[in-house]
Amino acid sequence: MRVSEGRVTVTVPEQPDAGKGADVFFNPVQELNRDITVAALRAYRERTPRVSTYLDATAASGIRGVRAAANDWETTLCDIDDDATALCEQNLERNDLAASVRRSDANVLMHSEAFDVVDVDPFGTPIPFADAAIQGTKHLLCVTATDTAPLCGAHFESGVRSYGAVPRNTEFHAEMGMRVLLSAMVRTAARYDIAARPILSHATKHYARTYLEFDHGAKVANDCIDELGYVHHCQHCLWRDHDFGLIADAPEACPVCEKHLQTAGPIWLGRTCDPAFADAVSEQVTEEMGTADEATELLATLKAEIDTPTHYDQHRLCKRWGRGAEAMDEFIEKLHDAGYEASRTHYGGTTFKTDADVVEIREATAE
Repeated sequence: MRVSEGRVTVTVPEQPDAGKGADVFFNPVQELNRDITVAALRAYRERTPRVSTYLDATAASGIRGVRAAANDWETTLCDIDDDATALCEQNLERNDLAASVRRSDANVLMHSEAFDVVDVDPFGTPIPFADAAIQGTKHLLCVTATDTAPLCGAHFESGVRSYGAVPRNTEFHAEMGMRVLLSAMVRTAARYDIAARPILSHATKHYARTYLEFDHGAKVANDCIDELGYVHHCQHCLWRDHDFGLIADAPEACPVCEKHLQTAGPIWLGRTCDPAFADAVSEQVTEEMGTADEATELLATLKAEIDTPTHYDQHRLCKRWGRGAEAMDEFIEKLHDAGYEASRTHYGGTTFKTDADVVEIREATAE
């Protein structure tokens, strides 16, 4: 079937029936991801004018790489599957675009050649591609992870194996997954004296997506490692705290209710998004994008999110407290009036970030 996204029209496989796989994978739900990718590529080229080459490392139908080529990137589309590379070539020809199509193991290609921007968007975990992708990236590495259950701790053992961290299935599970992914990528880059710092990240529709800008040198890599640490979380009263460092130093018990704490980490505790870059990406969202309104709203929320490593869900808090929920704007305004920072988040309609702890939130928002 044919699909139009942005400036291109491509042929993609028909969606398979339950239990039957398509020869070449295509995920229509990822249109928002791809729209933001195109806007991010436009914004990054303005941020770093010398960049010109882009690798779609796991191309499948090639829709992401074709869209990059339509935006004047010197594009390489890579896939190990014959049917996928044939479809990539067909989709480039359909749109009268020039790009290199490589039938290759992505890891082999990324270990042998380097590109200004590398995009790794596999089915499942990106970790098998992490070392090669870091070696093959000059400036910006874009990574998608769709294995959200291991990332957020719902599939605990798998998360530990894949990401080298202890994930916990908390009420802020989407952010947990994002920060577990960032931790793994930052630690992998640091082995090569590379600082991989996120300039845009979001967890949307059962996937996590991040854009990592590279800087080289042992000192800057050490600075990134210094932003790793642990979150200590009480499942009973929803209190939480965090501390930086690679050695966990959890309190013996929750200081509020004295119940047992769960500890997750090492996770990335630093910023997941550069507000200025989020704003620049938003300016590059254009009307031909099918998710333009959704992308603009998401980027505005990302820009405004305050810098804390976890978020709260108002409905979950109010349920614990035995009181009714209220409009989010009013709830956040009460936190502001009490002198706390607070913002809505992109993780859900009733989620928010604040520098107040759970006791202070309850007191500040009481009737």
